[in-house]
Amino acid sequence: MVLGTTSGAGKSWLTTALCRHYARQGLKVAPFKAQNMSNNARVVEGVGGEGEGAGAMSAWGEIGSAQYFQALAARAVPDVRMNPLLLKPEADTHSQVVLMGQVSAELTAMPWRGRSEKVWPQIATALDALRAENDVVVIEGAGSPAEINLHASDIVNMRVARHAQARCLLVTDIDRGGAFAHLYGTWALLSEDERALIAGFVLNKFRGDAALLAPAPQMLQALTGVPTVATIPMQWHHGLPEEDGVFDDRSTAAGAVHTTVAVIAYPRISNLDEYQPLKNVPGLRLQWVRSPADVAGLRPNDWIVLPGSKATAADLAWLRTQGLDQSIAAHAGRGGTVLGVCGGLQMLGEALIDPEGIDGNGPGLGLLPLVTVFEPAKTVRRTSAAFGQLTGAWAPLSGVLAEGYEIHHGQTAQHPAMAAKGDVAREVMPGIAWQNPAGNVLGVYLHGLFEDAAVLHALFGAQAPTLEAVFDGLADGVARHFGPGVLDALIA
Repeated sequence: MVLGTTSGAGKSWLTTALCRHYARQGLKVAPFKAQNMSNNARVVEGVGGEGEGAGAMSAWGEIGSAQYFQALAARAVPDVRMNPLLLKPEADTHSQVVLMGQVSAELTAMPWRGRSEKVWPQIATALDALRAENDVVVIEGAGSPAEINLHASDIVNMRVARHAQARCLLVTDIDRGGAFAHLYGTWALLSEDERALIAGFVLNKFRGDAALLAPAPQMLQALTGVPTVATIPMQWHHGLPEEDGVFDDRSTAAGAVHTTVAVIAYPRISNLDEYQPLKNVPGLRLQWVRSPADVAGLRPNDWIVLPGSKATAADLAWLRTQGLDQSIAAHAGRGGTVLGVCGGLQMLGEALIDPEGIDGNGPGLGLLPLVTVFEPAKTVRRTSAAFGQLTGAWAPLSGVLAEGYEIHHGQTAQHPAMAAKGDVAREVMPGIAWQNPAGNVLGVYLHGLFEDAAVLHALFGAQAPTLEAVFDGLADGVARHFGPGVLDALIA
């Protein structure tokens, strides 16, 4: 199990690397994270209901993107048991609760601490099933295991570790400073039986000469009995999508910049990880936008992207408050390239209509003559479809077969009154994608476009590093930086 002293310490990264490391040993490997809080989600196989047999797979469900990538690194088929509880923040104090891949209205309405005993049996069952089916399960913790205010209701850190009697690594971000205090303080706040499960400390994101760390690791081991088993260097270009935030500006791709892709980073942005391949395309600059100043100077061949949102109406209101609605309209008016994905597609239309109180009503940006109606039923599915004939900036996608996934409440269609007057969006993928007559604005429900090699090549004539290459690079790194025999001993 990989625990961290803080969020952002490197738990997801290290778990992914270990999944590929053990898979390359010929072992059957699966990832697991009991509870994830993220609006970055993927569509995976769901668990069958009653009468379909234990462990049977059916339909689709949602898990956190980190566990999806960890499953691919493990060379396993992703399924909902790998992340049985997913919390998708919709406001600062409210999250949609997804249990075993499906939205649970009952759990969403329940107080935070009241959920733990309700969901623990299904979490434990999912973990036990994965342990029974695999040689190795690599478990990721959440935040810190030393959040003593949450310990009594813990279902993701030490309760999981005790249940599985997992050998635990505790990783810290040494670049932030205070790493040894973080490690010691976390260890000290655990109970004796929990401390006994800590097999090693890991210093992550180190810059400099590792020899200068002495004698701190030896002093820490004298205090705790726990050795420091790895010092992992800072890596700006590891190629794995970021889970918790937008990409660091220092990770811009190399080469002379020919196109800027400006992605609107509204407060409830979702599935931002799908833009990772763009920052690996030579000559492409990926920029995160929060104000009109961020898009000043964009050329018509540069893109503005409205990504997915977990609260479309609220993020659209935020966008207007910032004045970005005018910036987007001005860019489109100059013939600039605009893309809306999922919630971004909904924003590009004329109106959001919410008769059930799902998301919120509001006028759209009016760049596509479409209207979206929110419905209680959520569309969650993998999708493969070919683009029809497109024009303008998006013409290279004509006829391209794209694979991705859909996660949305709204259903979008032509605006009836505008269509009656002949103002119709060109439907270039039935029920999924629409283009404006001028050819510069495209809206799609399909997530994952830029992870599709055919789409990436059609648009840029380039190919980003494959995920397989990324996973192998991560595994090579842990093999180099862990002490001899440490990784074997964790699963002995």
